[in-house]
Amino acid sequence: MAQVVVRHLEEEVKARLKRRAERNGRSMEEEARQILRHALRQSGRPAAGLGSRIAARFAKAGLPEDLPELRGHSARPADYDG
Repeated sequence: MAQVVVRHLEEEVKARLKRRAERNGRSMEEEARQILRHALRQSGRPAAGLGSRIAARFAKAGLPEDLPELRGHSARPADYDG
């Protein structure tokens, strides 16, 4: 396994890494490995647009069947006069 040394790391960053590792029940080294793995796994993919993120968030939600009032009707502009 390779080793990486990170020099000139700010004390605040180190403290936050330590707190995060403690919250997740890991050592600081393992927490840093997890952060790097996650960041690199995501870096090869294009960033999802807003629509894709919304669709992913609500993918399992939805109606059990089509709304009957919408089936078979074409879209039309709103009538504000009456």
